[in-house]
Amino acid sequence: MKAEYSQFQAASRIKSRDQVHLTKIAKAIDTYDNAVAEMQSRQYVNWQKACTAAAEIKECALHDLASLLEEFEKNISGRGAKVLWAQNAHEARQHILSIINAHNARKVVKSKSMTTEEIGFNEFFEGQGIEVFETDLGELIVQLAGEKPYHIVTPAMHKSTSEIAQLFHKKFGIPISDNAEELTMAARAYLRNAYVTADVGVTGANFIIADEGAIVVTENEGNARLTISCPKVHIVLVGIEKIIPKLSQLSLFLPLLATIGTGQQITCYNSIIRGPKKSDEMDGPEEMYVILIDNGRSDIYRNSTFREALRCIRCGACLNTCPVYRTIGGHTYHTAYQGPIGSVITPHLCGFTQWNHLSFASSLCASCTQVCPVNIEIHRLLLENRWEAFKGKHIGITWKFSLAFWAFIASRRSRMNLLRKVVKPGLKVLTKLLPASKRKHIPEMSSKSFADIWSAYGQ
Repeated sequence: MKAEYSQFQAASRIKSRDQVHLTKIAKAIDTYDNAVAEMQSRQYVNWQKACTAAAEIKECALHDLASLLEEFEKNISGRGAKVLWAQNAHEARQHILSIINAHNARKVVKSKSMTTEEIGFNEFFEGQGIEVFETDLGELIVQLAGEKPYHIVTPAMHKSTSEIAQLFHKKFGIPISDNAEELTMAARAYLRNAYVTADVGVTGANFIIADEGAIVVTENEGNARLTISCPKVHIVLVGIEKIIPKLSQLSLFLPLLATIGTGQQITCYNSIIRGPKKSDEMDGPEEMYVILIDNGRSDIYRNSTFREALRCIRCGACLNTCPVYRTIGGHTYHTAYQGPIGSVITPHLCGFTQWNHLSFASSLCASCTQVCPVNIEIHRLLLENRWEAFKGKHIGITWKFSLAFWAFIASRRSRMNLLRKVVKPGLKVLTKLLPASKRKHIPEMSSKSFADIWSAYGQ
């Protein structure tokens, strides 16, 4: 617990003072904000009404989760796909390893998938001597750089064009160029051979459809389609919460996700996969496996307070609006899921003792809740996480004492006034004792308290 918390604090201090990092992230997110605002106004008469409809569908899906998953399994199995269930990350990895070994596979192409990040896919299978090629451009960039995704939608948000050019020059031996098209073509050339020689393709799924028995993948590069169609074996790893009841509901969810996720009317490629190729079809995998992973989701499901977190469609909007994420960046969280929603679900998926500190890294400004397209009250769930951490004794004695002390002081105006009288002169002494580099971070205390000002002018 202390190791993760200390690492988070140390990384936060570094990133929050890195002006180059802050400038890059601000530029990327400002571009995103403008695109989203323009598309919302152009595509929707009533954006909030669409969000409410999506939230209601997801809530109904959660209510009938068990039966919908069984319906999905029955329908897609009827067309030749094999459905496997994984209780945790270990079981998911073992399922995939068994499939790979059964086909004597040594090369895997993989499209962008947060569930594969969740189970540590690349590290595990590379350790088994299997080549893993990320095919999404952003994921490829961070893989070549030896890093993890920075953002759940935009993995290489933190990389400038010049940094990518230097990386591709080192890895591919191409001339350094600031031309984005040339860099993209270099990545394409690198991946083309991987597609046609890979034994297995691995994808996630943005949605799984119960009544159709299908998985849905939405993307902008076409790499997921090649990952699905070129290798002989297609493996899908998807969380059980991604289910929606009907194919017709994609008409709501695909534009909604594109609008809030990337500021597009709809993404460039939207694939609905219903099973392996049939005997009269020329393209597609000969075998298809769908691994439905739990990995802590049932624990969230059983907790009525937190169940709504499973409505998340991984759009990344809460990360982009969060003042904490925009300051400390994605790698600081050290988790597969960053930002506000990551801070909500990670303690439940990975353990409160080690990860509860993420829920305290929030101003509770509620901006994340305001932008959520499925109306998850993220700021409230962060507060609930804090309470769970406190009740479960997952927080340190110093923090627990500090909270108790503050509760005692803040419960009476007389105690607040007394503390003020003690702190004000003490603050001057403390400021003189601090190193010069830290003095500027301590603001001067006002000559009058808010209560004094209110009494004088507020009535």
